[in-house]
Amino acid sequence: MRSSCVMRDTLTDARIEVTVELPDLEITQVHHQIRRSKHPIGPEAEAMLQHALGVRIGPGMLKIIQGLGGNQQTYRELFFMLEECCQAIILSFTKEVLVQSPRPTEADASRAFYNEMVRENIRLYNRCAAFAQGSPLVEGIDIQGNGAESA
Repeated sequence: MRSSCVMRDTLTDARIEVTVELPDLEITQVHHQIRRSKHPIGPEAEAMLQHALGVRIGPGMLKIIQGLGGNQQTYRELFFMLEECCQAIILSFTKEVLVQSPRPTEADASRAFYNEMVRENIRLYNRCAAFAQGSPLVEGIDIQGNGAESA
């Protein structure tokens, strides 16, 4: 399975592509291409991105990915794009659940269904606008308590 992230604005023109192996969701390839960047990106960026090989998409991956670049401002956007590729992989599996989900006619039933879905897979929390903090779909979810009702 492949995922890519493209960032284009007045300062940046970059692309990262991640290949993962199923069923473990292990990162097997990372490729990047930078045409334009506000920070000079040297060959060390490739070496840093290759440290992501073997990382499994799942719990703890964000901390690992953030640790690869340290606090270097130069690579912040690259690692953000790598994170986005991983999040897209997670959301691609969620899409199948959403397509097969029941279509409740009452708003309360709909909110309850999606709230339970996020509780069962807490990684969905804050990964899109519908499941962002403050959304009625995630009301009452306490991520510190792994999905339990907030006190």
